[in-house]
Amino acid sequence: MIKSRGHTFHIPVLGVGFSVDAPVKVAKYGISSVISLVDDTLMEQLRKHYLEKYCKPYIHIAATEVDSRAKRITAYLNMISQIVEEQFEKLKSSSFETGSDITKYFEMLPDFSELKMKYNEMLRTQDVNVAKKLQNWLRENIYPGSIDVNIMTKVDKANYDSEGALLPHEFNDAHAALRGFAMSELESSVIFSAGINPKLYSYMETFNNFLPNKNGCFKKKIIIKVSDFRSALIQGKFLAKRGLWVSEFRIESGLNCGGHAFATDGLLLGPILEEFKNKKNELLELLKEIFLQSLTRKEISVEEDKLNIDVTVQGGVGKSTEQEFLIRRYGVKSVGWGSPFLLVPEVMNVDDYTLQKLSAAGEEDFYLSDISPLGVPFNSLRGNSKDLEKIERIENGKPGSPCPKKFLVSSKEYSDKPLCTASITYINKKIAELKENCTDDEEFKEEFDKTVNKVCLCEGLTVPALIVHKIEIRKQSSAVSVCPGPNLAYFSKVATLKEMIDHIYGRINLITHPNRPNMFVKELGLYIDYLQRKMEESIKTGSTQSEDFFNTFTANLLEGIDYYKEIIPEIVEESENAREKMREDIEALEQKLNVYSLVTS
Repeated sequence: MIKSRGHTFHIPVLGVGFSVDAPVKVAKYGISSVISLVDDTLMEQLRKHYLEKYCKPYIHIAATEVDSRAKRITAYLNMISQIVEEQFEKLKSSSFETGSDITKYFEMLPDFSELKMKYNEMLRTQDVNVAKKLQNWLRENIYPGSIDVNIMTKVDKANYDSEGALLPHEFNDAHAALRGFAMSELESSVIFSAGINPKLYSYMETFNNFLPNKNGCFKKKIIIKVSDFRSALIQGKFLAKRGLWVSEFRIESGLNCGGHAFATDGLLLGPILEEFKNKKNELLELLKEIFLQSLTRKEISVEEDKLNIDVTVQGGVGKSTEQEFLIRRYGVKSVGWGSPFLLVPEVMNVDDYTLQKLSAAGEEDFYLSDISPLGVPFNSLRGNSKDLEKIERIENGKPGSPCPKKFLVSSKEYSDKPLCTASITYINKKIAELKENCTDDEEFKEEFDKTVNKVCLCEGLTVPALIVHKIEIRKQSSAVSVCPGPNLAYFSKVATLKEMIDHIYGRINLITHPNRPNMFVKELGLYIDYLQRKMEESIKTGSTQSEDFFNTFTANLLEGIDYYKEIIPEIVEESENAREKMREDIEALEQKLNVYSLVTS
């Protein structure tokens, strides 16, 4: 295991409201986490809650104020930063005694951490003066976790002024969120997900905080979440041409993840990581060349050797041995652990009903749904309270949801101003159209079911934070949507923060499912199931568009299978029995893929 000063994992963004205040709960312990910047209304509600909790003055930022979205985000992030700073200073001054925050900080560190080793040396020391010197050194060498933020690039709705006039694109949702982060006190990273948004990326160039200072450091860093190497190359070059440096590429499994799922064309996580490993230096040198040329035009100088690119990974990791392998084999700097933290109430905002459903759920309860208004596959949990509400509304003849927040409006099918496909307005218009145009009852039912299946994620993914913090829920539903990855099927214990971290580092085991597959095997199975669904849809609709797609997809899966067979002996972190099981599971999935391809060809 590569030595590290601190933690080698991070907590990715979970939904909107689940992790919106996670830094307040974990950053003081040196753990990095990510805040979603989708919902400024939620952030304003939480800012009021926290400032009143800490007896600090709160000045309301009304939604009617000019640039209120950016102002609210800046104010919220500044508050989070200040709370964490105060917590951390208090932690640093606490005593090295059982149960103290500073003791918890060091106890949770991985055993191979240089800080943990120094801490253990202090515990073993008999000389009081030497122990005090070591304690002072430890206090001066710890640091809080990073307070990072996430912006979905495509959630960039245009906005209008009070008189109905279209505002400039700088006031689009994602643009305003970026401005809110850029103007905040945070020295951390913005993570862009969901692909390239040229206008948004170009807008970033207007903020000096994203440019290197005279010491070659960045106050605000850029992280791009990608699903393959090609995406990293395209987005990295686009930004480098504008004098913007990508400090990290965060690779996420296309399907073995939570939230929206952006499937690749059958490219699997292992081969993708291998390509990053083999081409990282090539990518670094290429982006350096473009970036330095751009800085020359801006008359900015930077020491070339200070430019680096980190690679991190997330999606389906569930065992310490998997994390250890990812770090050793591919040289990733950090590994994301997301969905398992939904079972850690100390960290995530999860209501009691949802927590019970998550802890009791098995493999069949986690599924890739079509409920998202964005039209992107969305990982979901059967029986969540938002789905129950949806079914009740359909049965009562009132499908759809009110749309007060409008963050996910995307369809201009019936209006110049986009509508959310989960909204009452859109669904009623679509049903009326179906009644007029569909003469076949079966066709009508199929299209009707597709239409009413959408749910309001703006409310469903934010309300857990209001429920947990006992904030009054006004003018919105209290039903919860949840977006766990399939990996959560193998966990059932509601855990403490320390227990989850002990699991991450292999000190205890929280996996309760006896036959959990290796993370690579699980992803392979998910991709084969995804391919099958796509093939069945193609056969049903009579589409001819897809032959090349299916051939490429299948070929990529088969190449991935060959890759995994080749590296199994090298996964020394696992036992021989575990490697043999992985081999057997892969061969069974290969047979399934080959049989299904023959049947449908």
